[in-house]
Amino acid sequence: MQQFNFIQSIQDWSDQYPWLEMLTSLTLLILFAVLANLIAKQVVVRGIRKLVSKMKSANSQIFAQHNVIRRISNIVPALVIMNGIATIPHISEKLITIIQMAAQAFIFLTLALAISEFLNIFNLIYQRNPKSRNKPIKGYLQLVKLILYIVCGLMILGTFLKKDVFTLLAGFGAMAAVLMLVFQNTILSLVASVQISSYDMVRIGDWIEMPTLNADGDVIDMSLHTITVQNFDKTFTTIPTNKLVTDTFKNWRGMADAGVRRIKRSIFIDQSSVHFMTHEEQRKLKEFLLLDQYLNTKNQELEVFNQQLSNPSRYNQRRLTNLGTFRAYVEFYLKQHPGIAQNQSLIIRQLQPTSEGLPLEIYTFTNTTAWKSYEEIQSDIFDHLIAIIPEFGLRIYQAPAGIDFQTMLPSSDINDSDLNDLHHGTSKV
Repeated sequence: MQQFNFIQSIQDWSDQYPWLEMLTSLTLLILFAVLANLIAKQVVVRGIRKLVSKMKSANSQIFAQHNVIRRISNIVPALVIMNGIATIPHISEKLITIIQMAAQAFIFLTLALAISEFLNIFNLIYQRNPKSRNKPIKGYLQLVKLILYIVCGLMILGTFLKKDVFTLLAGFGAMAAVLMLVFQNTILSLVASVQISSYDMVRIGDWIEMPTLNADGDVIDMSLHTITVQNFDKTFTTIPTNKLVTDTFKNWRGMADAGVRRIKRSIFIDQSSVHFMTHEEQRKLKEFLLLDQYLNTKNQELEVFNQQLSNPSRYNQRRLTNLGTFRAYVEFYLKQHPGIAQNQSLIIRQLQPTSEGLPLEIYTFTNTTAWKSYEEIQSDIFDHLIAIIPEFGLRIYQAPAGIDFQTMLPSSDINDSDLNDLHHGTSKV
């Protein structure tokens, strides 16, 4: 009975100070919310993480490293405050409403962040699938996130304005033109992403070349708005997604899929060095294992042709030329080369003569796409051809340099000043 009287006296005394009762109740509510938060995070969240980590699934580590469950656990103290604030005595209804709306807005935001984190986990799991390189979904997930945040914002706005979300959407219908203007880049990027994915234009890992934007390297990331390219000089170029639809670019994926890479390079022959071959020159070239059979076959062919002429003469008879023999040698040499893909096109052809000589183009493919190996094979081929071309009595065209003029003129007739003028093309000698 005495204890009851003591409690009653304390209650009577506290009734004289309503603010103290309100503050005490509010403190108890906050402590209860903190306690609920600790229980949710320290017990529930840790328990679920340990349970997930013990699972033998290959993706369990991804779930353990992200904060989806932790973010959802933040809803618990907000629910405690939203439902318990109405029990606090001596607090105005207006303040109760504001706190409840703030707690509800916090719950909406927390749920949106948790769903966004879950979408990130889903993308990481999908990227482990080999098919993800061909069909990346990061751009679509970003669009879902954008819609999610817009809906979350509308729900938060509707909470404070005490209006339904659909009523707000109806009001925003009149602002459709403004929204389209604001989100025009997002809309264009979405359409471009659908086209890129549908037509399989670009994949992660593709080597693309886009000179207009100084992009020349591998695609390392594809998102809704941008595609990131790591150039070969280790710099990064960010390309707007819609640019891949509106602008021209080159994708080297076909080369990688074929496993071969093209060589298309010319040697410029000095046309004054092209001539008919003498018997002595043919005898000398027969020492080349690759040309022995060719020369014999070609001579027999020419002999038959010349015998069919009605009026044979020195000028209308067909004869072997050193350039034609060199073309045959290049073709035989490449057919024996271990770095050349023999199942691809192999053409040795003359191009239109120019003032810089007669271009002899080599068109073939290496059997590797590795950059270093490709350059080594190409360099080895042209090293050999440039070194052996004098054996055919041919010369490679090269613009004259100062040393050429110095060799051409006697040293007594030219001084250093004249040599310098010759080098710059201003001499009057």
